[in-house]
Amino acid sequence: MPPLPDDSPLKSAARRTVDRATASLVELSHTVHAHPELAFEEVRSSAWVAEALAGAGFEVESGVADLATAFVATAGAGPLTVGICAEYDALPGIGHACGHNVIAAAAVGAGMALAPLADDLGITVKVFGTPAEEGGGGKIIMLERGVFDGVHAAMMVHPAPADLVQMDCLAVDHVDVHYRGKEAHASAFPERGVNAADALTVAQVAIGLLRQHFRDRNQVHGIVTKGGEAPNIVPAHTTAKYYLRSSTLEELREFEPKVMRCFEAGAVATGCTVDVEHMSPVYSEFDPDRRLLETYARNSAALGRRLSERTDAMGGGSTDMANVSLAIPAIHPMLGIDSLPAVNHQPEFTAACVTAAADRAIVDGAVGMAWTVADIASDDDERRRLMEGVGSR
Repeated sequence: MPPLPDDSPLKSAARRTVDRATASLVELSHTVHAHPELAFEEVRSSAWVAEALAGAGFEVESGVADLATAFVATAGAGPLTVGICAEYDALPGIGHACGHNVIAAAAVGAGMALAPLADDLGITVKVFGTPAEEGGGGKIIMLERGVFDGVHAAMMVHPAPADLVQMDCLAVDHVDVHYRGKEAHASAFPERGVNAADALTVAQVAIGLLRQHFRDRNQVHGIVTKGGEAPNIVPAHTTAKYYLRSSTLEELREFEPKVMRCFEAGAVATGCTVDVEHMSPVYSEFDPDRRLLETYARNSAALGRRLSERTDAMGGGSTDMANVSLAIPAIHPMLGIDSLPAVNHQPEFTAACVTAAADRAIVDGAVGMAWTVADIASDDDERRRLMEGVGSR
């Protein structure tokens, strides 16, 4: 069956709902943006998003998966269940520099557009409030604890410098590294100290040398979070945060032990002990559903957006939505907000996420997702494929 015409009664109704709600969606986006909250601490942000959905007739269940800031909002009771994912966590120091305020508002808009059409489309709409995407893996925890059970397709949109059909996602492991040595007076009794800062330096040098032997998509990024107490005290405890990335989970399993040996080398060289703590579930590579992507891209074009297919336009990121994509058909298109030269995770991008272009992205993302759901729900073959759990890779 061909897709619904853009001026079909169902699509027109969805567009009208979003148009009527635009002011409140923009207000929600700007409110979340003005009150940035970090992973698993999104108490106000998650409540604001959930309240907006409850006001639109959704039944909201809060604290799902034993996560205080996670929720599921449900409307309709049709056999095809579609999930829209909302994010609302910010970054340390630079706030909403990845535009999760836009993501949250667009998800609410899509849910509001679809709820009145659920019976006509034969769908159940679930909007998932997912904490801790920037580190913590909220979606992975929710997935593992059964929150996504019974969902036939999932989607979300994400702001970026330019429109992109799909971000190229890497698998990533988030680790904290702790070295422990022994304090001593750095001048009077240096020989009695065991220098944990030196251990971290050795590890950093070893990783730098290892880079010559990285595969194309292997990456390591790290920051020192504790370097010592004072210059005249031999550092007895140092810590660092590192992200280890590869193209796939399989490659990451091969690559990670090499980096771990670099951390161990710091301990061996200095006599310190080392402890590596995994701070989040491991994020996987993204396996987008091609038919869903094609449907979304077609609807996005009808809204005046041409999504680039270039995978190098924004490469190297990671998201816990990727793990969802390995379990159920899912997509994660990027919405341009005219931010260049500012790019994600820059303070300038934070500012760009409350501009007129970002506000337009909320509307286009909401309508694009709602129209995509309307198309797949109205296509007997697509319904059957998704309800039978058959992905299109």
